[in-house]
Amino acid sequence: MTLYDLKAKKTDGNTYELGEYAGKAMLIVNTATKCGLRNQFDGLEQLHKTYADDGLVVLGFPSDQFGQELEDGAEAEQSCRMSYGVSFPMHELVKVNGKDADPIFKYLTEHSKGFLGSAVKWNFTKFLVDKQGNVVARFAPKDSPESFENEIKKVLAE
Repeated sequence: MTLYDLKAKKTDGNTYELGEYAGKAMLIVNTATKCGLRNQFDGLEQLHKTYADDGLVVLGFPSDQFGQELEDGAEAEQSCRMSYGVSFPMHELVKVNGKDADPIFKYLTEHSKGFLGSAVKWNFTKFLVDKQGNVVARFAPKDSPESFENEIKKVLAE
């Protein structure tokens, strides 16, 4: 199984396979609108706008696993769009850890290591996926989106 075989659910209830993004680089982020790191939405949106034409898509997956998200994905999406001008795709709330973790996050954590193991430790953990669907980098919650822009450029140039 590859990342492209896995399905994501948008806030409108529609489900799609990540294979829709084959040939594009993905930056997959677990988000939370009430988290102290929510100012990263600005940087994520800037990356999305700057590199979309080069083949980057930012994918936001709200999660209340750390108790800092609104009640459902639609509310989280509306908050992101209204408060931060987010235009990248947002999804239904997911769990990022444990036996009920979304299959996308199970895959991402199994194919990358964080500072303290594979589990997602906090909101705004970011996973960079190359154009072939390989997880090539993982960035910590406190890593600002701007801090790894060069890694994104490298993946887009491949």
